[in-house]
Parts: sequence; structure tokens; C-alpha cells
Amino acid sequence: MTPEGSLTGSEAALIADLEDTAVAAARAAALACQEWVGRGDEKKADGAATDAMRAVLGEAPGSGTIIIGEGEKDDAPMLFNGETVGSGDSPEYDIAVDPLECTTLCAKGLLGSLATIAMAQSGSMWEPGPAFYMDKLLARAEAGDVIDITDSPEANLERIAEALGKEISELRCVVLDKPRHEELIGRLHAAGAHVSTPSDGDVGGALAVLLPDGDADVLMGIGGTPEGVMTACAAKALGGSMQGRLAPQKDDEKQALEGTDLDRVLELDDMVGGDAFFVATGVTGGLVAAPRREAEWYVTESMVVAAGSVKRVIAHTPVDDEATDGGTH
Repeated sequence: MTPEGSLTGSEAALIADLEDTAVAAARAAALACQEWVGRGDEKKADGAATDAMRAVLGEAPGSGTIIIGEGEKDDAPMLFNGETVGSGDSPEYDIAVDPLECTTLCAKGLLGSLATIAMAQSGSMWEPGPAFYMDKLLARAEAGDVIDITDSPEANLERIAEALGKEISELRCVVLDKPRHEELIGRLHAAGAHVSTPSDGDVGGALAVLLPDGDADVLMGIGGTPEGVMTACAAKALGGSMQGRLAPQKDDEKQALEGTDLDRVLELDDMVGGDAFFVATGVTGGLVAAPRREAEWYVTESMVVAAGSVKRVIAHTPVDDEATDGGTH
């Protein structure tokens, strides 16, 4: 954990007004889908998490707009793009959500599933429209501005290693274990880097790069745009180095993006231009602990990434309360 950074007035106001709401929403989602952990039904788990998160956000202060939500690309339940939540007064803010990141891991009862949400100043989040997938390059904050997503992975490894004061053989990379990444993984191995290849979860992989005590140096490859926007919010808060560009994977997505400049490099400020923060609550354990029961309480762990700081929030919800109650003790 890093010491809390100095906050600008706008950052302080955003965090003070909304951090509790974001944590409550992620906690509610994590608790609601516990019934479906390890039961093989991704959509039931995702639906439970989404309904619980929407209920909390419906009571949120101010007026929040869902800029980017998860689910549309695979016909799963979702908080839809453009949906407005909250009481309708000020402050106004943007929201990116993935109520159940890594639905497959949740359905299989495996470590790594999270309930995630990010919030930012109104009008500052990138709206990808019909783009569901994007290529991402993310490095630790200490790497500075040496990354270049248009360059080869080998050249990026060389620059990142030099910036971090390491040999390439000491670098640890995260790349999703997908058929589209076979060549990339092979090239990283050939260059001498260590490569972690989770089956799902590029948000978790990004946090391994961004967190001060994370065990990775760089994330590469194609993942979801919702995860990309939330990663950008965490990178913005912690000073990470990130670039992206659209990478449509399916014919209907390619058709919807016809005429769009797919070569355009999105810098971090393009993906989130204002103050932002990110929250993740553990669902199945791993980076953030899974919910557990202690006597008459459900205990959750959440990670809040905001304004140069990382903190863990341990919250207690009475067993006989609804998961969406949001009460803590």
C-alpha cells in the first residue's frame, strides 16, 4: 500500500462523494453471485451480480452515466451503455462497470473473479461504442513513457527493461491465454521474458502490473474494452503507462466499426481524461479475498485505487440483511 497522495479539490470531492457508493455496489455484486460460484452457470452468476450492483447504484448520490458496461458482446445481463443511475442531482459522473469480471472463473469456482467498478469526472471516459475488444499495452509507472503499441513486443521489452533497470530475462509479462496470442507469447518467450498466461482476467493482470507490490511488469495483448477502460482508471490513479487501440475480433464488430480508424493509438488521457478511481471486491479469491462468513456476518474485502493510493476495505454485512443493503460494521 502506498501513502495517500495529495488530492486536488476535484479529486477529493469525487472520492468523498462516491467512493462509499462504489465499494457498496461492488460488495453487493460480490455477495449476490456467491450462490453461483462453482455451479457452472455464468449467466446466472453475472445476472445476480448485475442486479445487485444496479440496485445500489440506483440509490447513489448525484447522477451517474454508464459509459461502458460488460455483457453486450456475449449477450449476458448488463448495466447498459447510456443508462443513468442515482438520485439525479449533483455531482455528475461517468461509470464503467463489470459486475462480475471473469464469469468463467466464477462458474468454475476458480480464483480470480472480481466485482469491479470505476468512476470518473463527467465527460472524461472514452465511449467505445460498438467496439468490444482492444489491444492493450500497460507497464509499471516507473517505465514512464517508453511504451509504443505500434512497435514490436521485443522492442517494447527492451525499452521497458532499460527503464526499470532490469534485464529482459527479469521481466514478467501478463498475456491472456487465447489462441489469438499464440504468436505473441512465443515471441515474448523467445526474447527471454517470463510470461504469465491466465485464461481470463486482464483486469487482474493489469492490477498485478499497476500495484506497488504487484508481481508483473507489463501487460500485452487483446482483451475487452470495458476492462480496458477500468484498467485506464486504475492506471490514471496510480500513474501507470498505458496505450490501446481497437482490435475487433468478430465479423459483426468489424462491420459496426467500418470507417473507424483502427490504427489510432489511444493514450491514457484518451481513455480517461479526468480524475478517476477504481474499486474491486473479491468474488472467488486471489488478488482480493473472497467473501466469507464469520458468525452472523458476511465479510468482504475490497480494493480501492484512487489518487496515488491503494487501500483495502474490510466490511461486515449481517447475514440476515439483503446483499444489496450496503451496511458495514
